[in-house]
Amino acid sequence: MATITVRDLDDEVRSRLRVRAAENGRSMEAEVRAILEEAVRPSRLERRRAALARFRAAAEAAGGMDDLFDAIPPRDSYSPPREVDLGP
Repeated sequence: MATITVRDLDDEVRSRLRVRAAENGRSMEAEVRAILEEAVRPSRLERRRAALARFRAAAEAAGGMDDLFDAIPPRDSYSPPREVDLGP
């Protein structure tokens, strides 16, 4: 694990950090870790772009989009949903 030292932290920032940590039931150190983890977590857009890139790579490996979609069985090949009796 790495250690980071933050120098010249404004007193107001430190005070707000202390309050925020207390509100979340964490130490100031744990609160700073949570803030940093959230700041560098991939955004929803980045996750979607990564998923699309994986899909495109899978399509390319399968021989292209057409071959990939051809591998999906036709809708009429699925069995119909079964009926469920929920009683009176």
